[in-house]
Amino acid sequence: MHGLRNLTEFNQSDLCEHFSCPERSVSPAVYILLYVCSAAVVLLTLCGNMLIIISVFHFKQLHTPTNTLVLSLAMSDFLIGAFVMLPVLIWTIESCWIFHTGYCICLMMASFFLGNVSIYNIALISVDRYLALSNPFFYTNTISRQKMCIVVYSNWSLCLLYVMALLHFNGNFMGFVPCPGQCFLLLGEVWSVIDLVHSFIFPLFVIIILYTLVFVIAKKHATAIRELNNHTRPKTQKITLHSMKSERKAAKVLGILVSVFLMCLFPYFICSLLGDIIKLQPESLQKVLIMIYLNSTINPFIYALFYPWFRRCVKLIITLQIFQVDSALINVLS
Repeated sequence: MHGLRNLTEFNQSDLCEHFSCPERSVSPAVYILLYVCSAAVVLLTLCGNMLIIISVFHFKQLHTPTNTLVLSLAMSDFLIGAFVMLPVLIWTIESCWIFHTGYCICLMMASFFLGNVSIYNIALISVDRYLALSNPFFYTNTISRQKMCIVVYSNWSLCLLYVMALLHFNGNFMGFVPCPGQCFLLLGEVWSVIDLVHSFIFPLFVIIILYTLVFVIAKKHATAIRELNNHTRPKTQKITLHSMKSERKAAKVLGILVSVFLMCLFPYFICSLLGDIIKLQPESLQKVLIMIYLNSTINPFIYALFYPWFRRCVKLIITLQIFQVDSALINVLS
């Protein structure tokens, strides 16, 4: 997500002059504080998402189709923290790209790739919740963990192929030389439109439409639950009631996850749509990018706040109980 759109009117020299490195004007104390905060954010991102990855991998009860998507999202968030956040934060603090050109190209590839994987993970989660709520019998009988793994692998593979094509046709890989002190990829007019549609408009359209439908269905379920609560229920109705409550809770939590993601993505989305009107300076674009990456830090806290099973898993992991015999069979959902 380091592409500059709608800037084809610049030639290379004009662009480099426009994006020249400004002088850093912060005190040494603030400078050190910024680095400490950056390190803390990266560590929180890595540790939080690693806890989710270990939880879903280790505990058998969490081996569900939905959690396969949650695992995929946590892995993409972890990789963003490991390979993207720190160099971008250093770039922002220093007000200049201080690393090698080859590392810039690697960063752009990782940024575009993991950014696309994350947004399509969120889109797939919205599809998953819609199917689970709109047609639970079809979902239970058709959607298995193995099939969801194939979907996840396909998502990662297709995103990688897309990013390779994007960089090949715009940067020609190692033949691309960015401006000294900056790390941007200049997209052509055609690829600007393609990337805007592929990376933002289409997945956001899917997410917004499906989650609107999910909340409509969840509201109907709430009405049905109230009606069931007003009558004496046989055993089959109690099972249905428990299932409906469980699905509604999952939809609510994942709805919060999606809402936070959209809020973090919204500034970059607006800048992408209004690229001809909004002329961003490098430091402004960096801040917009950091907003997207901070979502990878926030996600684990959403799970900690709203998922009791995640808090139980964290306790078992921190206390090293996961190394006990048959710890994978511990009931973490009760």
